[in-house]
Amino acid sequence: MKNTFPGRTLLLVTVAALGYFVDIYDLVLFNVVKRESLEFILGAGHPGIKDTGIHLFNIQMLGMLVGGILWGVWGDKKGRITVLFGSILLYSAANIANAFTYDLTAYAIVRFIAGIGLAGELGAGITLIAETMPREKRGFGTMIVVTVGALGAVFASIVGSHGQGIALWIEGVTGHLLMNWQVAYIMGGLMGLLLLALRVGTFESGLFKQMHHAGVKRGDLRMLFADRTRLLRYLRCILIGVPIWYVIGALVSLSQDVFVPELGIDTSALDADGLKQINGTAIRYCYIGLSIGDLLSGLLSQFQRSRRKVILIYLWLNLALTLIFLFGLRGASIATYNWMCLLLGAATGYWVIFATVASEQFGTNLRSTVAITAPNFVRGSVWPITSLFRYLAVPLGNIWGALVVGIICILAALWAVRKTPETFSRDMDFVER
Repeated sequence: MKNTFPGRTLLLVTVAALGYFVDIYDLVLFNVVKRESLEFILGAGHPGIKDTGIHLFNIQMLGMLVGGILWGVWGDKKGRITVLFGSILLYSAANIANAFTYDLTAYAIVRFIAGIGLAGELGAGITLIAETMPREKRGFGTMIVVTVGALGAVFASIVGSHGQGIALWIEGVTGHLLMNWQVAYIMGGLMGLLLLALRVGTFESGLFKQMHHAGVKRGDLRMLFADRTRLLRYLRCILIGVPIWYVIGALVSLSQDVFVPELGIDTSALDADGLKQINGTAIRYCYIGLSIGDLLSGLLSQFQRSRRKVILIYLWLNLALTLIFLFGLRGASIATYNWMCLLLGAATGYWVIFATVASEQFGTNLRSTVAITAPNFVRGSVWPITSLFRYLAVPLGNIWGALVVGIICILAALWAVRKTPETFSRDMDFVER
């Protein structure tokens, strides 16, 4: 890796990694604190907490779909750096506002706005790295960004579970006592605002500057959807990443409300606070695994000089662990359950390669559009995934409903990988005509 990160490129990778850390913190934060915050609004033990939580999370994902399109087009028209600044400013402000939201309508509006902001960070950073680093080394840059970023979810879980100390400090300064879920949202917003100061030294992609003066169409969605070959290439990019959010959004994020009680997981070792934090703990373990998996998949991809081979390995591992999760954990301890969440996270740790492949598939004039929208359509897939799961759970039960949805997601991804050309070391200096 000698000379892989010279000078300003090292700053760019560092800032992109820290930005994605804050992005992931805020992205998963709702699932960490949703029960506590919704119990405050609706009342402890309210029967609508489960469905309300799913509804609000889907609204956040809808915001990410909208934001993905807006930021993607903006990045190809106005530059990648502007997306980095604008997106983090928007979701930081939204999360601070979320700490002082006390009714469901306002909660939904703020989560939608936060979703729009969260949509731009990863794709803009990946695009900048793909267009800045040497073609055979850029995988190391994207690997660092996603590996560090995944740990943001771990930090979110820690803050969501143990925010009392921060709350006491805030009370000492302001005289106002905050709850854990409020502290968690405020922390996310403040981290984002502080990160803006680090972005002063970042620089725009040279390929974007060249393309900006070349007179080609930039960020034109009609180019993406009007051409059948290009559209299929784009849809395959999206399908490759869907199993990741099947695991995160349908299995791990529904631990407390669905799978821990359904599987008869033994929670006797948990105290009252631990019982409230089942979801946050499961997400923390999952994202620790995701970070490990991203690190390993990124390294393996560089050494194998292939993106496709590594993704295929991870998809088959994902299928095997999903089967164990659904049929092999009945009556297990909560500790075993959490370790299985970690393994599932590791098996979905090809997010770094998925994002890199998406950026490498398209020319400079559509690269930001694809690199930003594709991850957000994958994240947004949690809406049809959880909706299909809830629909199938009625006639089939939770376990078999989850299995059917998982098989659909994984088989679609396997098909997409086999139809996608290898992009390792592809020259990024080309445009779509």
